[in-house]
Amino acid sequence: MKYFVRSLKYFVALCVLCVAIMMLNRWMGTAALSVEDTFYVMFHTWRGMMLPVVVVLVAAFYPRFGFMTRRVEGDVVENRTQIMNAMAAAGFSLCREEDEVMYFRADSVVRKFFMLWDDEIRVEQYGQWIEVSGIRRGVANVVYRLEPYITASKR
Repeated sequence: MKYFVRSLKYFVALCVLCVAIMMLNRWMGTAALSVEDTFYVMFHTWRGMMLPVVVVLVAAFYPRFGFMTRRVEGDVVENRTQIMNAMAAAGFSLCREEDEVMYFRADSVVRKFFMLWDDEIRVEQYGQWIEVSGIRRGVANVVYRLEPYITASKR
């Protein structure tokens, strides 16, 4: 169910983006057709149908490739300060902690909006690794900061 809801959110976001681009083109005077004519062409020609098909496909598969898990060598308990600093630097704050798993959420409403409220990042211990999982751009941002923080703390 979570996959379907994420897909639906991304479908709506992509549709809003397409409409906004069409409206902006019309407003700037760069579009030869009106918005109504553009929609007509989009759904009545082969070339026009490619955009809605691509939007549906991207929305359907984005939850699969838009979320990831990365591992950083370290310990959640020993490197807690570094984890908290990396998360704060990336714009996330601790929202809850359950069974040695830390859950972080985006600090600002703007960041939450651009992540479509899929802003939760989960940090837990996996063997000798710290496992960071969540939305791709958030996890990549955190891991990019966390690795040097842990390396510097070992010196």
